[in-house]
Amino acid sequence: MNDPRKIIRMPLISEKSTNLRVDQNKYVFEVDRKANKLQIKKAVEELFGVKVEDVTTMMMHGRPKRLGKFEGRRPNWKKAMVKLKKGETIELFETV
Repeated sequence: MNDPRKIIRMPLISEKSTNLRVDQNKYVFEVDRKANKLQIKKAVEELFGVKVEDVTTMMMHGRPKRLGKFEGRRPNWKKAMVKLKKGETIELFETV
């Protein structure tokens, strides 16, 4: 898993993640379930050209969903909170 675009799936933009970005310089991404912290750090540094200070990961469990009488679950996914070094920003998030 060397391609950073396969590791970082998409940025997560919500009210909570925006507050983390403004207050603590942390950015939130959905990442590949098999990726570890070192791979996530390298992928963010390579894709966005910033220096990463810390990576926190967590597994998010899929919620139950229904479609009529059929019941199922959404797939599990992994979330990563990436803290950048002081003075670093990712321009993608600044325009939102």
